[in-house]
Formats: sequence, C-alpha cells, structure tokens
Amino acid sequence: MSAIDSKIIGQSKPAVELKKMIGLVSSSNSPVIINGPTGSGKELVAEAIHEESRRKGNFVALNCAAIPSELMEAEIFGFEKGAFTGALKTTIGKFEQADRGTLFLDEIGDMPFGLQTKLLRVLENSMISRVGSNKEIKLDVRIICATHKNLNELVETNVFREDLLFRLNVFPVSVPSLKNRSSDIPDLVQHFLNIKTRADKSKRPHFQDTAIEALKSYEWPGNIREVRNVIERSLIFFPSQSVSGEDVSQYLISVNNSVITRSEEQQAIWSEFDELGDLPTTSEDEKAKSLPTPQDFTNWFETNNSVDLRSLLRDIEIVFIESALNRNNGNTSEAAKDLKLLRTTLIEKVKKYGL
Repeated sequence: MSAIDSKIIGQSKPAVELKKMIGLVSSSNSPVIINGPTGSGKELVAEAIHEESRRKGNFVALNCAAIPSELMEAEIFGFEKGAFTGALKTTIGKFEQADRGTLFLDEIGDMPFGLQTKLLRVLENSMISRVGSNKEIKLDVRIICATHKNLNELVETNVFREDLLFRLNVFPVSVPSLKNRSSDIPDLVQHFLNIKTRADKSKRPHFQDTAIEALKSYEWPGNIREVRNVIERSLIFFPSQSVSGEDVSQYLISVNNSVITRSEEQQAIWSEFDELGDLPTTSEDEKAKSLPTPQDFTNWFETNNSVDLRSLLRDIEIVFIESALNRNNGNTSEAAKDLKLLRTTLIEKVKKYGL
C-alpha cells in the first residue's frame, strides 16, 4: 500500500482527486497550503506529501494555535543558552529538526503577525537564526501549511501578511469535508476499527447495515476526526456487541445538534470499570449523582489480581474531554474551563489522543 493510500482512506471521487493532487505536489519542493474544515485530515495529507516526496529528513509538525505567542519564536527557531530566563541550554527548534525534511505548520492563520515576517524571510533565503544568536544557519526544509480559515479574509483585516500568503500559496490543496464523500464511511469505519482493536480484536463491535446507513446519512461536522471518536465511543458502549442504526443515532452520534448526555457519559465510564472487576456496591441513583472516587477502589486487589491503570485513566480522560468539547461545540477555551485545565494543556491532550 502506498503512503497516499495508507493516509487517505476511501475511493470516492473527492478522495481519488485528493490522492491525485498529493501525487502531483509531492514531486516538488514548493510550499503548500492545505485548506479544509476542522478534522478533515489535513495533517494526514501533509504526511502523505512528505512520505511520497522521499525527502530524507523528518516530518516535523507544529500547531500554531497550541503554542503561546511569546514562546512560538523559540519553538520554531530554537534558542541559545541564556537567551532568556529559563534557557538553560542551547535547544534546536522545529526548523532545524526538519532539516532535509518537511515542516508542517498547522493552523498557520494563528501565527503571530510579527513572526510571519521572520517566516517570510526564511522562505526567501532558507536561513534561520536561533533566539539569542546572530549566526545564520542554512537549512533545506520544505514548508507545508494548513488552515481551516480563509487567509484572504485575514489579509483584508491585517491579521495575515499578504506577501507571506503569496509566497506560501504556490500549490493549494483542498481537503473535502466528509459530508461530500459519504461513500467512504464504510472504509473509514473499518480502518479505525482495525486501529483501535489491533491489540484485542475480541472487543470489536459489529456494525449492522442499518448502522452503516445511519453513519452515511449523518453530516459529520467534525469530519474524519469525529468518525474516529465515534468508533472509540462504540468500543466503550458496545464492546463485542452488534451495533444497530438505532444505537448509532441514540448513543454514538449527535442528533439534531444534541450530544450524548452527561448520564450516558457516566454510564459508559462505569461500564469500563465493571469490565475490570467488581466494584463496591453502588445504587444506580448514586451512580447518576457522582463519578467514582479514589476511595471506591481501596479494596480493589482483594478481589482482582491487576488493573491496566494507564489504559483505564486514558479512557476516562478521553470521555471527559470529548464530553466537554461536545458541550461547548468544539470551543477549546470553554471546554478547558469546564475541565479546569489550561487551554494549551487541553489542546495538547486533544492532539495526543487524536480527538
């Protein structure tokens, strides 16, 4: 299987056209801007371009929306020891890490205006300087950017540099939304089921034909990322079970802009605990009122030999993050407040878990 086919799943007309575009642009070293809605797989497209290009260096990704503006320059260009408070040793940045490879700048529309000037200079002369140094370093880096924003509108509002847009927009690639390629849903479901159940196929749910049709008729505002989340959710709600169309509508996807209720999220968490062994006796009413506390597991090893604590805590964290994001319509700032996390911490967790 080619790098393109392994990254871009599906055989719909939009998917095939996207694969052709990736094949064309991968043979060049020119900058690329990937446009597409949130969750549509822009980073996968960038990875496919890099792997098909046969560049010998690394593929290095940076989300411009996830790094505080005051830290971004040091993150991208690196810094010398003593360049600022806390700079205890010389550290190379993303550009040097990507030498002879590809630097993927996701959410380029969120890059601070002042830093855009420095990026333009690098594109012109292929030279960078670390923060705290005047020494110029020659690099061979291909730049691929992605955004879900309209950069032309950002130019008109003086948020994005017009000259930088001209320099980056050599080869634009558009990623279609999933609602325009619904025939790829069965392939995507199988793809994510294979990934999520690779370690234990016994927990794999079976999606009935009615379930697949329900998924195909859904508009997928979260695109491919939402498909992955739905498959993850199905493993919690329906491990080793058959999933019907009604199950899909009631438990797995948003319906009429509603989301899975808090009680359903809690029940899913309790189901995860129940799979690991017997819990202290708790009434259904008590379960609905509160989640487990650490004290509930004081006597765990009196009746159980072990627990996969890392996987358990990961599953719980994913459920809460998804719930908070759904509740706030994907607004990470508001979701972070509900979770009592810093916004940057939440963004890093979303990226870590692929949500």
